[in-house]
Amino acid sequence: MHIQDTHWTSASAVAPSGASGGANGRAAGDSSRSTPLRVDAQRNLEHVLRAAREVFGELGYGAPMEDVARRARVGVGTVYRRFPSKDVLVRRIAEEETSRLTDQARTALGQEDEPWSALSRFLRTSVASGAGRLLPPQVLRVSVADEPARDAVRDEARVPEQRSGVPDLRLVEQRATPGDPVADALGPDDSGAAALLEVVGRLVDRAREAGELRTDVTVSDVLLVIATAAPSLPDAAQQAAASARLLDILLEGLRSRPA
Repeated sequence: MHIQDTHWTSASAVAPSGASGGANGRAAGDSSRSTPLRVDAQRNLEHVLRAAREVFGELGYGAPMEDVARRARVGVGTVYRRFPSKDVLVRRIAEEETSRLTDQARTALGQEDEPWSALSRFLRTSVASGAGRLLPPQVLRVSVADEPARDAVRDEARVPEQRSGVPDLRLVEQRATPGDPVADALGPDDSGAAALLEVVGRLVDRAREAGELRTDVTVSDVLLVIATAAPSLPDAAQQAAASARLLDILLEGLRSRPA
């Protein structure tokens, strides 16, 4: 799992000299969202984004832009014309994957009446999509930092373990530190990460209140399951089988057991 070996600045980073932003101040690498592209340019952009998801999913966000260009079968200059820095590309991929996970969680909430079915559906869908390999590190960091705050405002009937403010020790090493470029990029607010944490928190709350989830399981744990249960293997069939088997084991670990 390579979620921590990355750095980026804001997605709206100013392009290098010679490249200008759009009318709304966006970086050149983000202009695809407002300006129609030629067919060949659009095709190249799609190839670069697909390659970036694959490369970062396999090697982590620390992988060089040259690897992305090679996988996309374009020159590295083509990548930089669309994304003037690696930070901009990383931010784009991380935001898209965070949004995908949020949509998957909302779908599970809206289509599954049973709390455990909703939570397990979200986990299975997310792992199958491979989004867990591209979870931006600040999502895990925010989940550790925000967990006590979320728990403090919940109903007073919440079990004491969830209001204790004790972070998940497995995630402590990924908390932000002074001068951390990831923390600096996150800033005081990240609406995408906040939306994901909120909707996953609802899935966790429902399953816990139904007595189907262990009382000590947090949102951080659920996101860690997604990141852990998405191994990258060279054979697609083996990868799918390994992911399914690992997820079955992890889901059993999350479920509550009769006293």
